[in-house]
Amino acid sequence: MSAPREGEDCWRIARAARASVIIDAEAYFRHARAAMLKAKRRIMLIGWDFDAAISLIREDEAKDGAPVIIGDFISWLVEQKPELDIFLLRWDIGAMKSMVQPSNLFTTVKWMTHKRIHVKLDSHHPPAASHHQKIVVIDDCFAFCGGIDMTADRWDTRHHRDSDPNRKHPDGTAYGPWHDATTALQGDVAMVLGDHARARWKVAGGGDLEPIRGEHDCWPDALPVGFEQVDVAISRSAPEMDGQQPVLEIERLYINQIASAKRTIYAESQYFASRRIAEALAARLGEDDGPDIVIINPEQADGWLEQQAMDTARARLVEALRARDVHGRLRVYHPFTVRGEPIYVHAKILIVDDRVIRVGSSNMNNRSMRLDTECDMTIDASLPANAGQEATIRSIRDDLIAEHLDLPPERVAAVIAERGLIAAIEELRDKPGRTLRPYVTPNLNDVQTWLADNEVLDPEGPAEMLEPAAQRSLFRRLKSRS
Repeated sequence: MSAPREGEDCWRIARAARASVIIDAEAYFRHARAAMLKAKRRIMLIGWDFDAAISLIREDEAKDGAPVIIGDFISWLVEQKPELDIFLLRWDIGAMKSMVQPSNLFTTVKWMTHKRIHVKLDSHHPPAASHHQKIVVIDDCFAFCGGIDMTADRWDTRHHRDSDPNRKHPDGTAYGPWHDATTALQGDVAMVLGDHARARWKVAGGGDLEPIRGEHDCWPDALPVGFEQVDVAISRSAPEMDGQQPVLEIERLYINQIASAKRTIYAESQYFASRRIAEALAARLGEDDGPDIVIINPEQADGWLEQQAMDTARARLVEALRARDVHGRLRVYHPFTVRGEPIYVHAKILIVDDRVIRVGSSNMNNRSMRLDTECDMTIDASLPANAGQEATIRSIRDDLIAEHLDLPPERVAAVIAERGLIAAIEELRDKPGRTLRPYVTPNLNDVQTWLADNEVLDPEGPAEMLEPAAQRSLFRRLKSRS
């Protein structure tokens, strides 16, 4: 059993006076708005995408006089708080389209001319890479970090209803159910995330920012506290570039956490396409007394190109892992609504035994390991300060499974305790209504097979973008170990 180590699989370990895991964007947007209302000096927003036209809360919830649309809300905040500066840092490629949309253009121009709203587009990345981190830091004393961008398509409740009148784009068109997750953090860990945010801002050309030593309480009043006085490990990914060494903390942490599992590995991820993660799982599947492994994915990736890149790689990896799964300890599931509509899984969560909970921006794909920038938070009960947190970690896992099965968490917990993780899910999912369905390997055509085997659309890093495909071969390398 190995805890995170600074300089190996995490960057920093810092104390959180309070911490919580937030499931789904309805709760996150509401709590983010409440926290920003408490800001005094600085708010830093770092994202893969940002849509100024989305609503953070519904109109009938607004009782404080502040706007509900985030673009109007940010403009209103700086007018209400003369000492407040707001910094927005976005991935440059993703920003190009949304910033010039009619619903965003006026707000973008207004922000660009405001003295205390600062907007930067971050182009410090290799070709085809992205800045994928999703971080909010308020006065260096409170932060959110996880997998939810403040953009369209994200808002949904934990009910994931087939039809929800509030689940719509700014133009009024509807979108499907969406499952996501992030963390809320107060204390020294927020200050460390502030260090990271300021470093990102400087590299993007924004100049130096001094720390804000805020001591006030920005914790949202309605947000339950999940953990108190725990140490949180911050792990990152960043690509190799001229003058920049690669940061591989996230990849190493995945491998170490998978290797440390005793009984269960429960993961939620938008993708399952990483050869290195698959190899680590394959090693555990070959053990006589290895852990149950459950992976929750969306039925299909979002978008045609992503389906060609990620869904085909998933098919080949799962095929190879099932060949190694002689003990029947691997399951891949998708969540579905009451009427059988797939729920899109965007959450990035890893829970190992009842000892580790990890939430962040990294997916289980190659580019999250070495090409894109990512940031994950881990609470590990094997760290001395975190002793006794096992029950809380276990309850979060059981609550997530209960959400997918639309069952009381207490029932899910009881059946898992009695039968084990996979056996419990198999027993409980066999019912009408919202549930989990097993992944069925699709038939791939020749082009899809070649794309999957050679990782053409999901490279491990900048160098591999130019590497001959014959030298890569995701499936053959894994299958050769069978």
